[in-house]
Amino acid sequence: LLSQFDPDNTGYISTEKFRTLLQRHGSELDPHKLEVLLALADSNSEGRICYQDFVNLMSNKRSNSFRQAILQGNRRLCSKALLEEKGLSLSQRLIRHVAYETLPREIDRKWYYDSYTCCPPPWFMITITIVAFFLYNGVVLDRFVLQVTHPLYLKNALLYHPQLRAQAWRYLTYIFMHAGIEHLGLNVVLQLLVGVPLEMVHGAARISFVYIAGVVAGSLAVSVADMTAPVVGSSGGVYALVSAHLANIVMNWSGMKCQFKLLRMAVALICMSFEFGRAVWLRFHPSAYPPCPHPSFMAHLGGVMVGITLGVIILRNYEQRLQDQTVWWIFLSIYVIFVLFAIFWNIFAYSLLDLKLPPPP
Repeated sequence: LLSQFDPDNTGYISTEKFRTLLQRHGSELDPHKLEVLLALADSNSEGRICYQDFVNLMSNKRSNSFRQAILQGNRRLCSKALLEEKGLSLSQRLIRHVAYETLPREIDRKWYYDSYTCCPPPWFMITITIVAFFLYNGVVLDRFVLQVTHPLYLKNALLYHPQLRAQAWRYLTYIFMHAGIEHLGLNVVLQLLVGVPLEMVHGAARISFVYIAGVVAGSLAVSVADMTAPVVGSSGGVYALVSAHLANIVMNWSGMKCQFKLLRMAVALICMSFEFGRAVWLRFHPSAYPPCPHPSFMAHLGGVMVGITLGVIILRNYEQRLQDQTVWWIFLSIYVIFVLFAIFWNIFAYSLLDLKLPPPP
C-alpha cells in the first residue's frame, strides 16, 4: 500500500490519492473512523497526509501531530452525534454516558466510544476504595469506621502524626482511616461517582497519579501549615479528582454535554463544602485525647490545589502525550519544588520553631 501511494518513499500520501483510497475502501471502515479520516484530509492545507497518522488511526493510536491536524481542521463533522444513535446495548449506553460526562469534544467522545474495551477495567479506584476504606478498618481493626473517639485512633500505625513524621509511609497510609461514618461515606460516594468514570476515560496511570499526588500534597500541607495536628481520611486524593473534574467542566462549559451539569456541579460543591466545613469544625472542637488535637483540614486544600493544576492538565488532554505540554512541566516542577520544600521543612523547621507538639501515641 505504501509503495503504491508513496512511490518516492517520502512518508506522505497526497490528499487526492488518500481520497481515492477512502472511496475504494470506505465501506469496510468503521463509520466514525471514516469520518475522522475525512476530517484529517480536509484539515491539511499542504495537500499531503502523513502515512504514520493514517496507520495510527487504523491501529487506535493517536500521535500529537495527528490530534493537532484534526483540531486545526475547518471541516465540521457532519454525521449525527453519538448521543443520537439508537439501538445501543446497556454497556454501550454506559460507555456513551461516560464519554459525555467527561469529554468536551464530539470527536473525542466518538474516538473513546469506538476504542474503549473495558480492558483493563477501572481497577484502581475500586481497589483503593475496598482496601483503604473497608478491608483494613473492618478486618484488621474490627471496626468499619475508626472514630476519633476510638481508643485505637492515635495508636494506629497508619495515620499521620506530627511526632511520627519521620515514618514516611504515614504521608500516604493516613487515607486508610476516617474520622467518622459521615467522613467515610461522603468520600466513598465522591470517589466512586467521579473517580471511576475518569479512570475509564483517562486510564489508571493518570488517575492514580492525580489521586496519589493529592494525598501526598494533603499530608505535606498539614505538616507545613498545621504542624501540631494529625490527619486522617482520603480527602486529599478525592478532592484532587473532583476539583480537577469540576474545573475541566467549567473550562469547557460549552462543549460539555453532560445532563444537568449546573445542578450536578452545585451538588458536588455543596457536598465538598459540607465535608470541608465539618473538618474545620472538628479541628477546633475540644479533643477527646488532649493535648492532641483533632485531625487537620489542610489536606482538603492540598488536594484542591493539585486538582486545579496537575489534574486539569491531565484531564484536558485526552490521549495526548503530557511530555509535550509546556504547562504540564511547569505545574509538575512547582509540585516537585513544594514536595522538596516540605521535606526540608519537616527536617529543620520543627526544631527551629521550638513547637510544643502533642505527645506520641
